[in-house]
Amino acid sequence: MRRKAVSVLLAGAMTLGLAAAGLTGCGSTGGGKESIRLMVWSPQNDQSKDNGEWLQTMCETFADEHPEWDITFVYGIADEAGAAGTVSQDAEASADVFMYANDTLTTMTDANALAKFGGKYREQIESMNSEAVLDSLIMDGELYGVPFTTNTWFMYYDKSVYTEEDVKSLDTMLEKGVVSFPFVNSWYLPAFYIGNGCTLFGDGTDESAGVDFGGQKAADVTNYLIDLESNPNFRIDDLGSGIAGLRDGSINAMFSGSWDANSVREALGDNMGVAALPTFTLNGEEKQMMSYAGSKAIGVNPNTENMVAAVELAVFLGSPDAQRAHYEMCGTIPSCTELMEDPKIGSDPVVMAQNETFLHTSILQPFVSKMNNCWVPVENMGKGIRNGSITHDNAVDQTEQMNKAMNSDGI
Repeated sequence: MRRKAVSVLLAGAMTLGLAAAGLTGCGSTGGGKESIRLMVWSPQNDQSKDNGEWLQTMCETFADEHPEWDITFVYGIADEAGAAGTVSQDAEASADVFMYANDTLTTMTDANALAKFGGKYREQIESMNSEAVLDSLIMDGELYGVPFTTNTWFMYYDKSVYTEEDVKSLDTMLEKGVVSFPFVNSWYLPAFYIGNGCTLFGDGTDESAGVDFGGQKAADVTNYLIDLESNPNFRIDDLGSGIAGLRDGSINAMFSGSWDANSVREALGDNMGVAALPTFTLNGEEKQMMSYAGSKAIGVNPNTENMVAAVELAVFLGSPDAQRAHYEMCGTIPSCTELMEDPKIGSDPVVMAQNETFLHTSILQPFVSKMNNCWVPVENMGKGIRNGSITHDNAVDQTEQMNKAMNSDGI
């Protein structure tokens, strides 16, 4: 009977409002209350006592606001990146509601492991978020989650070394201090190639367009990176060396995301500066570094036996009130446009840098399946420059090999 009930629930959930009267539940208690069970997954950080047990607190608040249900919550630990693998492998045995990173969207939709949000729920989600954030969760016109934070990287710097004007230019920064960058990490290194006009899958959604990390524009970047790596004021950030360098003063700037904010604050104290990405000069022309960007969202399992409650909970966990609590308790930067207007949140330098980067110095990371072919070739480019096997003499050939590999299903 479960599969039959699920198909009915999905049809209702994705139309005009999830009519609760047509749903089957786990039974009823006295007074008309329906007894239901919801399994909810989130990262450990959201459930820890040190952070006030944000998830548990929000779920209990949700239950209080829905006296029509007698809800039993079952909590599980799954980070946003790892949830996709588990849910897509066995959706029926997975959580009803979970958090996931948008770059895993294709993995889950291919496995029919994500419910679509329609009707009044989609309208509500759209009213809370910018078009750019929503685009990170829309595929073929369908919305697959409730965003709760943007996901990208930006720059931390030592304000005793650099001014706000200095950090607009990587060239200036390298003249005045020591800069660290995750050179062998393929989530970061494309910033320079994209900044010089290289593209991935057209606008990021056209798999048939392939990757264009070849030609002179890409070779010029490879040659630039060879010089950058050899600059005496440049360091490769690997295995936490950037944070360590900020702490001991041997490094004055590094690139990372909001997850490192507390560590940077401990290292730099009042001298902690945060900014969006700088420009760099290539062949005498100023270019803008461009990071990958995405979002993290609350998803609903299409196999849930309690679709109405699961969708209502997902929307609640991504609501302004829940996002505000998420920020205050866990430091999770909200995506809700309403909260960006809050003076306390909007003036937070980490919030400002992340949103400035998301809106102006990033591209939406493609979540087409062939994006999986792009990580290893770019990583190998960074490693090859680091170990000296990629040089000015073979930069053109090595760049073409990288581009070929990114367009090959054999990688």
